[in-house]
Order: sequence, then C-alpha cells, then structure tokens
Amino acid sequence: MASYVVNTRKQQQQMLRELKLETLDDLFVDVPASVRLESLNIPQGQSELEVYHEMSEISSKNTVFKHIFRGGGAYNHYIPSIVNAVVSKEEFLTAYTPYQPEISQGILQSIFEYQTQMCQLSGLDVSNASVYDGAVAAAEAALMLQERRKSDILVAETVNPQLLQVLKTYCESRDVKVITVKAIDYAVDFNDLKEKLNDTIAGVIVQSPNFYGLIEDVKAISELTHSHGGKVIMHTNPIALALLKNAKELDADICTAEGQPLGMPLAFGGPYLGIMTCKKELMRKLPGRIVGQTVDTNNQRCFVLTLQAREQHIRREKASSNICSNQALCAMRASVYCAALGPDGLRQVAKNSASNAHYLARKLMEITGFELKSTKEFFNEFLMSCPIDNEKLVAGLAEKGILAGLPLGKDILWCATEVNTKKEIDNLVEIIKEVL
Repeated sequence: MASYVVNTRKQQQQMLRELKLETLDDLFVDVPASVRLESLNIPQGQSELEVYHEMSEISSKNTVFKHIFRGGGAYNHYIPSIVNAVVSKEEFLTAYTPYQPEISQGILQSIFEYQTQMCQLSGLDVSNASVYDGAVAAAEAALMLQERRKSDILVAETVNPQLLQVLKTYCESRDVKVITVKAIDYAVDFNDLKEKLNDTIAGVIVQSPNFYGLIEDVKAISELTHSHGGKVIMHTNPIALALLKNAKELDADICTAEGQPLGMPLAFGGPYLGIMTCKKELMRKLPGRIVGQTVDTNNQRCFVLTLQAREQHIRREKASSNICSNQALCAMRASVYCAALGPDGLRQVAKNSASNAHYLARKLMEITGFELKSTKEFFNEFLMSCPIDNEKLVAGLAEKGILAGLPLGKDILWCATEVNTKKEIDNLVEIIKEVL
C-alpha cells in the first residue's frame, strides 16, 4: 500500500495511531495470507530521462507505415491541424461529466454541436452524445428495437465481423436471436432476407458501404422490412454520408457509424467513437445522453441534459441500456473536423476517396491475377483476388514500408482515401510487380 499511495512515514504513523494499530500489515488482517503479496515483480523506479530513453527504445521497434492501403473499419484520413489545436485546449481536454449544467455549459454546447452535425449527416431527427465505438452503437441500436412480441434481429453477413461479434455478445444476455442474412455477390441476398422476415423480427441491420466496400440497396431493404413491421438499422461510414444517399433518403429508422474517420487517428485501434441517430419516434429509446438547447431566466441561449442515462433514474433491469457515458473528447474531434471541412470539404474528401479507390482498382487489374470479386459499385474499398499467397504479398509490401490491403481468405481487401495520391498508387503497383 505504501508503495502506491503518496504519503510520508510520519503520515502513516499518524494514521495508525488514529486507528489504534501497530503496523501497516494490521490493516489487512482480514485478508487471507494466501492471497497477500509481499512484493511485486516490477522494476524499481526510474528518473524521467531514464524512462524516456527506455520507452523510445521500445517504440523504435514499431513499424510505422508511410503508405497505407488498408481499411476494414478504420481509415487513414488527413486530419487538419486545427482539430488537435482545439481539442488539446485544457478546458476541453479535461474530462468532466456534465451533471451540473450551470457549470458545464462549454461541454454541453460541444455535445449539442456534435449532435446537430450528426443529424445533418444522417438526415435523421435525433442524435445522442455518442457511445464507445461503431460496433457498440449497432448493438445498442438493436436493443432499441425490442418489443414484447418482436425481439429477433436479422443482420446481413456482409457487416464488419467485429460488429457481428459485439452484437451477438449483447444479444446473448437478452435472449435475443441474431439471425444472419446470407450474401450473394458479397451483398445482401434478397431472397434469403424475404424468407427470414416474419412477425418475430424486430429489425434488420445492414451495413452500407458494407465490409467489402460495396454499396447495399438499403432503400429496397427498408421497404421490404417495413412491409413486415420491422425497422432498419443502417450502419455506415460517416465520410460516405457526405457523398451517398443518407439514412433519411434510404428510409432507415436508425443510423449508426464508426466515427473514427471524422478526425481520429488510427491510434492502434482506439479510442474511437460510436455514432447513433434515429427518427424522432425512437428518441426515448436512445441510450446514453442527449443534450438540448433552451434559454435561461435571462432569455440567454443555454444547454441542458434533455435525456440522461437510464440507470441514473434507477430503472435498472427495465433499462434498455447500461451506457451512462459518452466519448466526449472523440465527439469533439469529430465536431471540429466537420466544422473545419464544412459540407463541401467533407464531400470533397468522400469524392477523392472514391476516386482514388477506383483508380487503385483499375491499376491493380493491369496486373495478371488481380480481379474484382464483385461487379457491384463500391465506395473506397474493394475485394480482389490475389495472384500469389496474400500473406506473402502483405509481408513483401511491408518490407517496402507499405501496409497492403487486409487478407481475407485467399483474397485481399484494398482501400484508398483522399491521402493516397495517384503517384503513390502508381508506385504501389510497380512495387507489387517487383514482389511478384
């Protein structure tokens, strides 16, 4: 205990006298001796300079790729310097839970602005203050649809596999059946969807662009699902929303997304951001927080927690979610990123990403053995066959400082964003020819 709590020997002795104890060990007499640790096998303390040198040596073992052609759920986008400049300000960087609105107006306003931007992107009516990541957002959305007579969830097998795993984990404890819808040509098989839609289905989860980069026919899926009394959760890439039809136009009831592309670095996989928006009729089922705008007694603009976390109102087992927080700093990054680029800038990022991806696909197809696995339209990712063992190709490109696409079976999932220039793509193709 003395090794971790900052206190002097004098303070320790004073504490023991107050407790009428002789030694620090007397504090733990109720703890079985068999589970007590006399010491820990950890290094002795070091100076800041010594720690710096040791950490630098460890970090030098990392491979930092200068050229990235991999997506699969996390994407390499350019982040304007203003994003880091704003969110690194002390008043934003310091975490504060906004329970007391009168002293947390800045945090509440930042959340309100984020919610507004997410509604504008998705076209839907209401956004919450965010959840932990995109997979959690989709799973939480599935629980929003639960009714007494409708509980089962259909999910397209073309969603990100990590999303599917999280969804199954969530639903297992709720006795909610997760039924996958088969794919044909790497997109939703409508015949299989029609067969599986019935009166017990609460909703359908579809990802578009899907895990393979293809643009699903969400409008047709919505029409079919609604005709059977179910609702549609559209999981998406928020950058794509700036170019493709949004959730409102496709008549989805809930829109979820992984917010990482909106100003968050890859960062070894997190922290990321779960985006959730929905139609007004589902507003009270949204998990977590919703910040609203109003006026104070002086008729000045101000912000309040309109809806709060469910367990804060002691609903416990009746709650639709146990989420009581939000990714405030990541949400602010997304908000600053969107504000810095504006609608035209976001649209340009989406256009350039799609354009570069299609250019990459055309250039790769010039090499014998690289063929697109689907003829359907894609956004910024695409699945291709590989002329050699894909792991061998990935390893060969890694030696050249290039992070290749994601190996999937014998194929490879390539990705391009606005940062992948035509010169960089041309260079990739030439290096692949050397590796082959």
